Amino acid sequence: MKSRPNQNNDVGPAIKFGLAGLVTGAVLMLAFLKAGNINGQSQLIALSSTHKKVVDISSATSIQQAAILHYATSKVTPQQTLDQINVSHTVLRTLAPCNFLVFGLGYDSLMWAAFNPGGTTLFLEEHEQWVQKVLKIAPSLHAKTVSYRTHLHEADELLSSYKSEPQCLPNNAYLKGNKKCRLALDTLPEEVYEREWDVIMIDAPMGYFKEAPGRMSAIYSAAVMARARTGVGSTHVFVHDADRKVEKSFAREFLCSKYLVGGSGRLWHFEIPHGSENDGGNSFC
Repeated sequence: MKSRPNQNNDVGPAIKFGLAGLVTGAVLMLAFLKAGNINGQSQLIALSSTHKKVVDISSATSIQQAAILHYATSKVTPQQTLDQINVSHTVLRTLAPCNFLVFGLGYDSLMWAAFNPGGTTLFLEEHEQWVQKVLKIAPSLHAKTVSYRTHLHEADELLSSYKSEPQCLPNNAYLKGNKKCRLALDTLPEEVYEREWDVIMIDAPMGYFKEAPGRMSAIYSAAVMARARTGVGSTHVFVHDADRKVEKSFAREFLCSKYLVGGSGRLWHFEIPHGSENDGGNSFC
């Protein structure tokens, strides 16, 4: 099965091949299913290079069971490593059911949705044909097509000039209808603006060639959403491919190094307090 349009080194929803489907599915899903006693209940033997575990799937939700079935019978694997997945899963396990916004859609999306049983998990993807292809495989996923008005080759200019636009500044920033700030995602589905997102995963859009949208506006908009939060608690933001120049520089500028609380490899984890706890002025950090 083909993946979304070729991303080369872009590690959003791209797909790797080579691991056996059963081992892959079991390893990915064992983290959030509790070990069960063998009393006639449905069981799954989970194998990895370091351990063997029997897990009870009889109490799993329908989407969790669908995820187990999908990965146990598939030869495609999520692009993130097991260690990286565990970083996000640890947070989702604590917060679920929660509001989980994911920039990107791929064969790993069913896994992310399964990590948030009973919550709202929304995927944002720029390619309509890819959305339809993934939804044929996993129709229970909630995904929307979105557009971006930036290009990767503009990243340096956008980073150096955003402070000259008042509606980009933290004290004035907003997203819906914000035409003046090019970093603001101003035409997202209404659902995105109506909810406060507890967890945001940035693994898209494409960002490996100069005409690609890049993840500048996704990172900026995640920062705006986090600062606008009025509910209790912080917003957890995960940025994948944080080893790349654009992701790294925009994450440091808008999500702030002081809020970087963890990660693994190319995945960074930020925990951002709501706006009243942020510093004022023209700086997000």
